[in-house]
Amino acid sequence: MMKRLLLLLIIVVAPFIGTVMGFALSDVIEVEFDTHSMLIDTKNLEAQVDIVQEEVVNLKGGLGFIQTTLEEQARQYEQQQRILQELILKSQEQTNVSEEVYENQILKRLGNPIDKTNSEKAEVIIFEIEGEGFRGYAAKVKVFDTKAIDVILANDIYGSAETTVEAAKRTDAILAVNGGGFFWTSQEAISLGNTVIDGKLVNSFTPSHEDLFFAGFDWEGNLVGDIVLDEEDLWGMDPKSGLSFVPMLIRDRLPLNIPGKWKNQRHPRTVLGQYANGDLLFMVIDGRQRGWSSGISLEQLQIKLMQLGAVDAYNLDGGGSSTFVYNGELLNKPSDGFPRPVTTNIVVLP
Repeated sequence: MMKRLLLLLIIVVAPFIGTVMGFALSDVIEVEFDTHSMLIDTKNLEAQVDIVQEEVVNLKGGLGFIQTTLEEQARQYEQQQRILQELILKSQEQTNVSEEVYENQILKRLGNPIDKTNSEKAEVIIFEIEGEGFRGYAAKVKVFDTKAIDVILANDIYGSAETTVEAAKRTDAILAVNGGGFFWTSQEAISLGNTVIDGKLVNSFTPSHEDLFFAGFDWEGNLVGDIVLDEEDLWGMDPKSGLSFVPMLIRDRLPLNIPGKWKNQRHPRTVLGQYANGDLLFMVIDGRQRGWSSGISLEQLQIKLMQLGAVDAYNLDGGGSSTFVYNGELLNKPSDGFPRPVTTNIVVLP
């Protein structure tokens, strides 16, 4: 009896099982794969690969340029060091020549003068200076009276600023160049480091740091300068007037180490130097002006100064401040397009 009931149940349910299985199988069969979406877009991939390859080539080229630049800088450094060593030897050879011979050698190195002014207090001879990618002006000054050479404050007021042209006209100077570094506050122009006028500090004493030097003139009109770590160092030079900037370039005929952050940058420069016979050298090199003058690096400046025979030299404020005024006329071309107001100037008075 039970077997008959089970058989009857199977017969009744079987159609429904078949239907369910049919639906299930139909769902499986109707599932389609989007074969296009699973294919790799070869054209786009090739384009991306080309872009990557191009970037790799550019990167290699950039690395090659950097390597070439570093190699060129190294080559220039070695060449400049070799030139400096040769100049040191030549400079030492000149220590025993007579004053007249020495004077003639210096004038020959400076070239043909473009102008000259003689007064009772000083002799000022003007020269044009040219080199690879730079040009400017230089003055050799022979001081007869210590009152002829001085450092002056802008408008004779600490914290003030005036252009070198204005300072030259105000003092009737034969020659004037810009002086020490400075920075602006909201109300004043403040000189860097130490500034001495008429034998007195016009600001509080500042110890030298990061190659900041003091340079100026003693009461005999001689060029003095050094790194000053305390006030005793400063007054030990017996300065009548002086100013501060960075760095020192040449000391006792020897080129000094130039900080790496400055050595290879070409900029306008102003230089105060001295010859072995006591004559002073002022030089301004223009820069940042394509077609006229690109400027000069400090290492190149050392070489140029030693070629000109300087035994001591100090780098003064440069850039847009660099200004060279002779007999009331602006000779150089300041990089700002016009003279910049500064806090200190060096003047040669008639």
